[in-house]
Amino acid sequence: MKAETLARRVVDALEELKALDVKVIDVRGQTSITDVMVIASGRSDRQVRALADKTVETAKKLKVPPIGTEGEREGEWILVDLGDVIVHLMHPSARAYYQLEKLWGEGAPKAKSKTG
Repeated sequence: MKAETLARRVVDALEELKALDVKVIDVRGQTSITDVMVIASGRSDRQVRALADKTVETAKKLKVPPIGTEGEREGEWILVDLGDVIVHLMHPSARAYYQLEKLWGEGAPKAKSKTG
């Protein structure tokens, strides 16, 4: 499944559960670990965990088993690794502190090509 398609389906699932400020960032050319990052916030630990559960459930239905998840116990920042798509689910305070959109977004430096 294409990364864009998987990201769109994940975003749809997150929006069903009322995730806050959902962003999709194409990080090809910046890193080799993934193609797309999805970043979203939840209002509480409980909602962040529910968003992570919904992400995993959606991926499994699409026959894209998660490679791993981190942070479920604390619920402040949960990362779901789907290979070509990495999903970051965070409390608004953690999101403001780490500023992933700034780190990976349009203002981030691009990797240099080998030809120039």
